[in-house]
Amino acid sequence: MMFRAIGLAISDLAHARVLSIMLQALAIAILIFAALAVLIFWLLTGADPCVLVGIDSCPLDAGSSSLGAITITLLAAWFVFPAVAIAVMTTFTDRIARAVEERHYPEAAREARPIGLLHGAALGARSASRLVLFNLVAMPFYILLLVTGIGPFILFVIVNGLAFGRDVADLAAARHGDRASRRAWIKSTRGEQGLIGTFASALFLVPIVNLAAPVIGAAAAIHLFNRSFWATNNIDDSTVPRRAPPTVTGER
Repeated sequence: MMFRAIGLAISDLAHARVLSIMLQALAIAILIFAALAVLIFWLLTGADPCVLVGIDSCPLDAGSSSLGAITITLLAAWFVFPAVAIAVMTTFTDRIARAVEERHYPEAAREARPIGLLHGAALGARSASRLVLFNLVAMPFYILLLVTGIGPFILFVIVNGLAFGRDVADLAAARHGDRASRRAWIKSTRGEQGLIGTFASALFLVPIVNLAAPVIGAAAAIHLFNRSFWATNNIDDSTVPRRAPPTVTGER
C-alpha cells in the first residue's frame, strides 16, 4: 500500500493543479532563503571576524561578505530546507488535499472539512519545530559521522524521515474523522509513515528532485490515508460519512 501511495504521488506531479501548487510553494521557499541571504550579507558587511578570536583586524569587504552569505545560506538551506518546506506546504494543505482527493477519492473530497488558515499555521509551526529539534539533537552525531563521509547523509535521511513522515500524516488526516479516529490511524500506520518520510527525506539530498520532495511526501500520505483510514477505524463522528468507504478511482 505504501509503495502504491508513493507511485500515485509521483504521478500526481503531472497533474496541473498539483504542479501549480508545488511551484507556488517552491517560489515562497526560495524567497525565504533569498531574504535570509540578504540578512546574512547585511550582518557580515564590515564585520571583523579576526577580532572575535583575538588576532589582528580583518574587516570583511563586500566580496567576502557576499561569499560568506552565499555559503552560510547554502548550508542553512541543506540543514533546514525540510523544516521550511513543511512550514510553507501547510499553507497549501487544503489545496493539495483537494487536488489529490478530487482526482482519486471524490467521495472523500466531498465530505472533507477544510483545515483553515489558523489550524494549518499551527500544524506548520509544530511540524517545523519538530524537524528543527530532531536535527539539533542529531547535530553532534552529524559531526561525529563526518569521518565516515556518507554517515551524516544516512543519519539525515533517518532523522528527517521519522519526523517528516509523522508531519505529512498529520496533514493528510486533518481534514477527516474525529480526533480519536485520526490518532488510531496514525498509530496503526507508523511504519508506512516512516517509510514515506524516509523516501521523501532521501529525495531532499538529490539536487533539483529535492524541490518536489515535500509535495510528493504530502501526496503520498494523502493516498495512504484514503486507502487505509476508512477500513481501519470505527468512524462514528457525525461529520464523517457513515456509508461505504470512498470509491478509489484510477488516475486520469
